[in-house]
Amino acid sequence: MGHSKLAQLKKSIREFEQSDTKASVLQIINTLPPFFILWYLAYASISVSIWLSLACSILAAGFLVRVFIIFHDCCHGSFFKNRKINHYLGTFTGILTMFPYSKWKREHSIHHATSSNLDKRGTGDVWIMTVKEFVKASKLERLQYRLYRNPFVMFVLGPLLLFFVSNRKNRKDAKKKERYNTYLTNVSIVAISALLILAIGWQNFLIVQLPIMFVSGMLGIWLFYVQHQFEDSYFEDEEEWDYVKAAIDGSSYYKLPRVLQWLTGNIGYHHVHHLSPKVPNYNLEDVHESTPPLQQATTITMKSSLKSIRFRLFDEDHKRFVSFKEVKPLLKESSQKVNLNRKETV
Repeated sequence: MGHSKLAQLKKSIREFEQSDTKASVLQIINTLPPFFILWYLAYASISVSIWLSLACSILAAGFLVRVFIIFHDCCHGSFFKNRKINHYLGTFTGILTMFPYSKWKREHSIHHATSSNLDKRGTGDVWIMTVKEFVKASKLERLQYRLYRNPFVMFVLGPLLLFFVSNRKNRKDAKKKERYNTYLTNVSIVAISALLILAIGWQNFLIVQLPIMFVSGMLGIWLFYVQHQFEDSYFEDEEEWDYVKAAIDGSSYYKLPRVLQWLTGNIGYHHVHHLSPKVPNYNLEDVHESTPPLQQATTITMKSSLKSIRFRLFDEDHKRFVSFKEVKPLLKESSQKVNLNRKETV
């Protein structure tokens, strides 16, 4: 995209980058109270029916995803104009979602700055190996990658590892403010959990909290996964990498039913969000609808997104994701060459 077209595109989006205090407050009102009410109903209905309790927990999980979107916008400084309000609200919603605000803010900023850049993978993203890397890797490395990309590991064990391991610790060189924010989040989670256990018992706490945690965690990982892992997604080396192409061609438009679009805070318009993280979630759809170039982004539906499960490796030569099965001939060929070299050496 030429500089003039890029400047024009940015100019057309600029008016949507301003947060609307009224809209933000309304989103807090229609998100946080329903979440707390559903949490209580999940607990209150245990004595009536465990299935009714589970239904309330699943609905609460949906609203927790919406809470995460508020947290997410606070990390980008796009939910409110005031930086301190974003920080305090982000920290509070981070406690509810079990994400440390300062730590995740830094990691997610790196994700936006390096998304689809093959030379800058590893922070705030899903582990992706190229076909060439996979073929050259050792058997142990291939096994580790296969386990990581296994749907059970990614979407079932993934939330547990995310909530209880990676989100709970700081990097070695984290700054003091980031460390303290993580400590505050961890202590708050433990304190709130302890109070709830004392109030309703550990069994009831787990009956309510585990489904909420698992469902919201799986939904969150799934949304993040499918919006960058589609067949012809854009990935390039540092020299060829382009920020706008990474946003429009490397992020999808996940077309969801209206109810799910609302619960997920319009995050399906991921291409818009990556082009301009300063656009609040409630403005993303308007940007998409009013900006023709953005409507050219890859559109995926709930049905077509299921295909992404088999996209495991990025083929640099053909610029697309492929399955492990498609790489088998290359692995066989590589193994034969190794064996031949060994025989020649002997």
